[in-house]
Amino acid sequence: MNPKLSLPALVALVSSGVGTASAQALPTTQPAYLTIVREEVKLGRGAEHTRIEAGWPAAFAKAKSPSSYLALASLTGQDEVWFTIPFASNAAVAEEFKRQDADPVLSAELARLARADAEVLTGHTVVQAVARPDLTTGAFPDVAKQRFWQITTFRVKPGHRPDFEAAAKAYGAAAQRAEPKTSYRVYELIAGAPGPTFFIFSSVESYGQFDDLKAAGDKTAQGLTAEERAALQKFSAEGLVSSETNRFRLDPAMSYVSPETRAQDPAFWIPKKQVARATTQP
Repeated sequence: MNPKLSLPALVALVSSGVGTASAQALPTTQPAYLTIVREEVKLGRGAEHTRIEAGWPAAFAKAKSPSSYLALASLTGQDEVWFTIPFASNAAVAEEFKRQDADPVLSAELARLARADAEVLTGHTVVQAVARPDLTTGAFPDVAKQRFWQITTFRVKPGHRPDFEAAAKAYGAAAQRAEPKTSYRVYELIAGAPGPTFFIFSSVESYGQFDDLKAAGDKTAQGLTAEERAALQKFSAEGLVSSETNRFRLDPAMSYVSPETRAQDPAFWIPKKQVARATTQP
């Protein structure tokens, strides 16, 4: 695996310099852009993958790299980890291309980790997405407290982006009426895979709260107006290629966050024992 296309290089892109500060705080508003690194793990190699990936946050911390990212380990679907990396603009990314090789010690360590990672993976995909605040619903959560994610991927037929947007706005309006605390973030794929593709991110502090999400979804469906229902049906019948929902657990060992974030909940963020694949906790 080429380390220039791996997680370390992408983290370098979203940092504001190498060796100058500790990891930045997690975002408090929806990031404008999101890079998602998806790593598919070989069957039976999860423990090794976790151990190797834990080396990256350690390397970044030693270099005082001012960035952050979250590692979301799959609970359903393909055995994989999504590394989600926020950044503010493409201009910021362009600046970081100039800096990513500034620390030869860090670069050498990242290359070593990338070679080790290649032995335990069956696939590695990088995509970039842009925030769609016009389709996003509800308040942005306290990310440091979120433990589980639900991500739905909508693949849309070419030419039917307006149908998806109309359906998303209709659903968002109905969801806010049904449960004002409903919260999810919408991103649109801009590079790395066929489009139009949209990602819907929702998150909870405990796995049991997925019951609340289901109840809110059922209530939303029951409360749709005729116009809202028509928008959803039109998109489903004419514009939808496929949709897939999967659930993930935040893995603290593979995530890179600031010391201040870790100090908020050291029992979670500084685990005594690393695990191969996240398990459901109530």
